[in-house]
Amino acid sequence: MPLDRDLVLRSAAALLTRKATATMDEVAKAAGVSRATLHRHFAGRDALVRALESLGLAECEAALEAARLEEGPAREAVRRLVRAIEPAAALLSFLYTENQLFEGEGQNEGWARLDAPVAALFRRGQAAGEFRIDLTPAWLTEALWGLLASGAWAVSEGRVASRDFTHMIVELLLGGALRREES
Repeated sequence: MPLDRDLVLRSAAALLTRKATATMDEVAKAAGVSRATLHRHFAGRDALVRALESLGLAECEAALEAARLEEGPAREAVRRLVRAIEPAAALLSFLYTENQLFEGEGQNEGWARLDAPVAALFRRGQAAGEFRIDLTPAWLTEALWGLLASGAWAVSEGRVASRDFTHMIVELLLGGALRREES
């Protein structure tokens, strides 16, 4: 029977999000495969994490495309993006905290490819007068990724209902990012 790589990766991400120190044995058990099978497909933890990174990047890129960031008001594009990325948020939550992905010279260029259109969206919103100009697009981009990761964690822990994910993230981000009229 062929290995369902996607299922293994999602099971690994779910476990590693809850328990960052999980062993490959624990990952195999969570995925319902033998340790030998897991090691045949992923030589070790680093290979597994890199495969999770590739999956996460692909899913986030697909969400960016689906969100049509260049269409309509920037605030609505943010809402579409959060909604589109929600299915990948748990994986993003794990990746966001995986330090090995962001150390050294081997950082995946995919992260910059994700940041660029999101920062451009915030710049567009600032130019249109929708968003505050005292917060840089880079900071707003980091804040969005952080809220997505935190929201996924809160949902997985049962502290936030999954149906509230998009609303809570968008309202917190935009409530702090919307430009206020001077009094």
